[in-house]
Amino acid sequence: MSALREVAQRANVSLLTAYNVLSNAHVASITNEIRQAVLDSASNLNYHLNITIKDVAAQAEVSIATVSYVLNNSVPVSAPTRERVLEAAAALNYRPNITARNLQASETRMIGYAWHEVPPGQMNPVMDRFIYCMALAAESAGYHVLTFTQPRKNETRAYEDLIRSNRVDGFVLSNLKVSDKRIPHLIDMGVPFAAFGRSNNQVDFPFVDVDGRYGIRTCMEHLFERGHEKIAYLGWSLVDERVHGYFDALHSAGIKRNPEWVVRTHDTLMEAGNAVHPLIDLPEKERPTAIVCASDMMAIGVMRFLGSVGLRVGIDIAITGFDDHPMSEFLYPSLTTIRQPIEWLAQKVIDLLLAEINKVQLPERHIIVPPELIVRGSSSQYFAD
Repeated sequence: MSALREVAQRANVSLLTAYNVLSNAHVASITNEIRQAVLDSASNLNYHLNITIKDVAAQAEVSIATVSYVLNNSVPVSAPTRERVLEAAAALNYRPNITARNLQASETRMIGYAWHEVPPGQMNPVMDRFIYCMALAAESAGYHVLTFTQPRKNETRAYEDLIRSNRVDGFVLSNLKVSDKRIPHLIDMGVPFAAFGRSNNQVDFPFVDVDGRYGIRTCMEHLFERGHEKIAYLGWSLVDERVHGYFDALHSAGIKRNPEWVVRTHDTLMEAGNAVHPLIDLPEKERPTAIVCASDMMAIGVMRFLGSVGLRVGIDIAITGFDDHPMSEFLYPSLTTIRQPIEWLAQKVIDLLLAEINKVQLPERHIIVPPELIVRGSSSQYFAD
């Protein structure tokens, strides 16, 4: 693996100059020619900025052992040498590996996972279960999960900090977006990761996911069997796999889409209830007889709203959800939903990540599993006009 000193030597600049270029520091003395030379050198060596104890030793012109003595305060070192080492570490923004004292190999046996911000008062027990099962799977393989928060702005910064301080061997990603900045960033840095969920098809990375398209289509087919044809859809996106499952089912059944019955809302109880208000205000013959929701949280919000206006869930209007929220079985009526194999998914995402960390080629890096329809009271009544 290339080091910063090699980049500097190829570009015929000082090690600190090479660092300033690659860290995008604004230094007046660095000309465009110098900057390009360093960038070309790093590209030719396939080097991505990752400051190590070797770089600090080279900058301070001392041995690696001396740097270790100073930073760990383990062996007396002369004051001038100590000062030189500390100045070099500060100049290169070096953050020591906090596990280096205990590890013989350059691995931490830690996996990074980011907590994502959720609206106040909202919980996601499905993801909580996933994180717990992921931690169990990691521990069974001799790893532990290090959680951290991911801010809305500069979302890749926390990942960079953990990698440059050598605190994790890789990451599990979740809550992926269509154009998720973390994915190309981690690929460019050469950092192992695996994801629970998919992004776009333009970037290849290891992931495990539930077939949301299949899940929603299964809900629709269940409602068709109960005699429903006027079915609305409630989701947080109008372009994701779940809404496409809704469209697929309508097309297969020969039912024309009604654009007004495809409603976008946030994944909260209150907003989901408010979002279906216009549908329920329609005359009885014109309103949908069933609503398919992209999550149980939405479905519960809709059920609460329907009860407030005197409509009977499962009789006057059928409701289905997605996720098999722990509450869904204990509602009245209980909620028909889609169950994800959370334990299995958690194990698979850890398997994928460990293969990336250990550079093992697996036969399948893109795993999509069909979920299971759980029929309960919110949709089980037979309906016919």
